[in-house]
Amino acid sequence: MTSTPRATSLLIPGPAGNLEVLLDEPPVAAVRNVAVICHPHPLFGGTMTNKVVHILARTCNELNAPAVRFNFRGVGKSAGTHDDGRGETDDVVAMLEWAERRWPSAQLWLAGFSFGAAMALRASLLHPVGRLITVAPALRWLTQIPSAGPQCPWLIVQGDRDELVDAQAVRAWTISLQRPPRLEILSGAEHFFHGRLNDLRDLVHAWLQEK
Repeated sequence: MTSTPRATSLLIPGPAGNLEVLLDEPPVAAVRNVAVICHPHPLFGGTMTNKVVHILARTCNELNAPAVRFNFRGVGKSAGTHDDGRGETDDVVAMLEWAERRWPSAQLWLAGFSFGAAMALRASLLHPVGRLITVAPALRWLTQIPSAGPQCPWLIVQGDRDELVDAQAVRAWTISLQRPPRLEILSGAEHFFHGRLNDLRDLVHAWLQEK
């Protein structure tokens, strides 16, 4: 476990104006990895303080990686308006580019939850990353994803009692890809992982430490 990360609020220039950012930095001498984390659907209350997004950030912090959470356009202090995934994909790419400039020697990790998972996957095809984590990916925004998928190691975590994202549809979509990612089905978990956040954390933590 690391010490409590330092939290810094920032406004970063994005494609539609400033993006509101919360940067959690563990006290490490050299940053080897940095994570950008995407929140669920903005029109249904999704923000960068969502509890699944928070646990993903903390998991990365425990592995000495700064975590960059941000609000999509039109959420909180982020400029612009919701763009049904098109502009939000651009927002993710902008955050990856910012993280790359700030930590030029670090490997990029990219993670997202629900709508944010779909945006993370789409962005990973435009801006390569070292690792990709998609939690309960919203398949509606992934119908045009090439079957080849991203080149990097990729983890999907899905609850089998998810009331918003069908676990069987996720499984079928996963095995249809040319390079299927690691799929972890969490038994009994609902969409927001009520009572299962520690299990989610343990899965992600273990996977990020694999070579």
